[in-house]
Amino acid sequence: MIGGRGAAALTAALGLLAACASTPSPAPDLAGRLAVRVEAHEGAPARSLSTQFELHGDAHAGELQLTTPLGNTAAQARWRPGRAELVTSEGTRGFTDLDALGQDLLGESLPLGALLEWLRGKPWSGAPHVAVGNGFEQLGWRIDLSRIAEGWVLAGRDRAPALSVRARLDRPE
Repeated sequence: MIGGRGAAALTAALGLLAACASTPSPAPDLAGRLAVRVEAHEGAPARSLSTQFELHGDAHAGELQLTTPLGNTAAQARWRPGRAELVTSEGTRGFTDLDALGQDLLGESLPLGALLEWLRGKPWSGAPHVAVGNGFEQLGWRIDLSRIAEGWVLAGRDRAPALSVRARLDRPE
């Protein structure tokens, strides 16, 4: 499992049942399954996280809900300019931005703001990118869009510790 302070909260939340919302939520902009793997590095073991997700919004402002395989809420991230927060069964923690939340959650740098755009099959507008094969490179990550028509987006970072993200979208854009 993912290590670190935020990861302990996420791991604990994955095992807990959450109360169901009494009002229906609007359809998410994106939904699917997400798998993140941090490779072993300098004596630290490999860590991984697999979850279902629903995304409302974009890199600027929005909400990301992570759920267990049974559909129970494990964690929820909300963000707007200058503020991001992570809500788990252990409470709410605030961060300066979405990337700081990702760093705390995974113990590694994962540009969540950029990832939200990558899941849509496009580069993040906040940094330059280079087209490569069936995708692009941005922020030291290679984004593979060769199977986006089937709902797959793959992202990888080779810099140690190597990180990979696999997303299977329920409704590809």
